[in-house]
Amino acid sequence: MSVQFRQKALSKLQSPEELDLPVRFARPQGRLVLALTAIVMAAGCLWAVNGTVSSKLRAPGVLTHAEGSYVLQSPVAGQVTRVLAKEGQLLAKGAPLLDVRTPQGDRSVRAVAAGRVTALVAGIGTVVTTGSDVATMERVGNPEDPLVAMVYVPGGSGAGVPVGARVDLTVQSAPAQRFGVLRGRVKAVGRTPQSRRQIAGFLGDGELAGQFTKSGQPVAVLVELERAATKSGYAWSSTGGPPYAIDSATQVRAAVHLAAQHPVDWLLP
Repeated sequence: MSVQFRQKALSKLQSPEELDLPVRFARPQGRLVLALTAIVMAAGCLWAVNGTVSSKLRAPGVLTHAEGSYVLQSPVAGQVTRVLAKEGQLLAKGAPLLDVRTPQGDRSVRAVAAGRVTALVAGIGTVVTTGSDVATMERVGNPEDPLVAMVYVPGGSGAGVPVGARVDLTVQSAPAQRFGVLRGRVKAVGRTPQSRRQIAGFLGDGELAGQFTKSGQPVAVLVELERAATKSGYAWSSTGGPPYAIDSATQVRAAVHLAAQHPVDWLLP
């Protein structure tokens, strides 16, 4: 029975009337998918070579004056009897800040450099020792000097920040949903990472320095704020920004616009 089946099959294959039947190699839909795939791959390769992708580096920072701050310490030991200045007040170099009663009589603690009082640590009745912190002073040579933003980027990212790069600053005291972001440009990039002590010495704030160094030693990036005829005196992404002045020592969150790169550069060593 099986021998007869094979003979019938062979005779059917050898039949001349079957030789003119077309052979189906592929469906039209398959050729279309193949063509589209080739087009997409070619477009992708072209974009990888000629296209560009921009990225942003986000990092914390603070608004300050370019010369930074310092911690004023008492040169004598005793009890504070008078406070002669208040927070926010501008003092000339050598101006008395407070009086301390000592066994030798009352002595004044004076500003080491001209600036603005940002924090008073000692008050009337406070007992201080020689070298005790009594105030934080921000160095301000001219009250009209503009603010800058000091941004602290991760140590390994500093080299990738170009001078002149655009920076968007979200200001803690001015909600971005209402007022937009503060505009700035990178003016200088630090050469080496900074320790908590170095940052505290510049900002006059050890707690803030601790926040900036909790993930390692960062690189300081100086951002110059763009000036504009607004209430704050600076340019914002919104029309006018907040209807009030922006104070120094205000924390910010920066988005630094890095140089655009070709996607193929990511694959090359």
